[in-house]
Amino acid sequence: MAVRLTFDALPLCFALILAGCTPAPQPHYLDIATTTSVQNSGLLEAVLPAFADATVRVHAAGSGRALEMLADQVVDLVIAHAPETEARYLAQHPDWAYRKVAYNHFVIVGPSPDPAAVRDATDAVDAFRRIARSPVAFVSRGDGSGTHEREQALWKEAGLAPAPDQFVISGRSMAIALRHAQERGGYTLSDDATFRQMQRQLDLVVLFQGDARLLNTYAVVYPRQAQLAAQFAEWLLRGRGRQLLANYEVGGEPAFVPWPAGCPDDSPRSQPCLGQYAPSAAVGSSRLGSRIVSECASPPVSTLETALPSRRPGSCLVLSINTDHDQ
Repeated sequence: MAVRLTFDALPLCFALILAGCTPAPQPHYLDIATTTSVQNSGLLEAVLPAFADATVRVHAAGSGRALEMLADQVVDLVIAHAPETEARYLAQHPDWAYRKVAYNHFVIVGPSPDPAAVRDATDAVDAFRRIARSPVAFVSRGDGSGTHEREQALWKEAGLAPAPDQFVISGRSMAIALRHAQERGGYTLSDDATFRQMQRQLDLVVLFQGDARLLNTYAVVYPRQAQLAAQFAEWLLRGRGRQLLANYEVGGEPAFVPWPAGCPDDSPRSQPCLGQYAPSAAVGSSRLGSRIVSECASPPVSTLETALPSRRPGSCLVLSINTDHDQ
């Protein structure tokens, strides 16, 4: 039987045809490069699914490589923790925005017998000197990451370095460096969150922490004209992302501290202020708390200057006040 198509039905037919031919909306993607310590800590899995404005694709790399990817326009935004490297890239890219987003601390880890007597060190530099003088291996990230940058600064200040056969270059992520340290029965520098995330898989223990030199700051970096990257940064700094970051715990303790409101946050030199708390040197199973009180006239010349006991013009005065408390 023939079917007659009336003129009244034509608009509906055209509408159906057009609906079938209309392409589906293109998904929005945000490509970020982040330090491997952030990825290894487990933070991204806890935070990123809640960002509703785009699908976030993560490229894990050391901070130096991550910033290079941003410069090459491979990614839209970087989360980095290498202040000196960040400063160099910002000088080359005045169109980039920069905001501190969080902080935690580096820790010096090694075998529990502690053949280098790192537990007895007076500060982080002394701990590195003890390692250099011992016959035990030190595992370096060796990858241009923020952890590697801090290692190099500490070795420079120590004025010593391990013998070549005791200096092991991992060249990979924080998790891999920790495994290499375990295999060698040696020491390494780690961010606190990654170490706690992996602690059950390792025979290593925290032997020293709490020196102001071991402050570990994280920043978001992105081109100012990148609207989606700016939305993500704002969400992480002031939106729901900030609360998720604050609530994220590893081993029952906060893994990161959101950058304190009211503290300078727009420069690699920026430091947390207003009496923030940080862990201090752990000896055996006991742990001390250290309250960092800073009074900033202007940002310090480098992150390591926060450890200096006297104040100079243009620097921050940081006092470490030990307080016993249970963890």
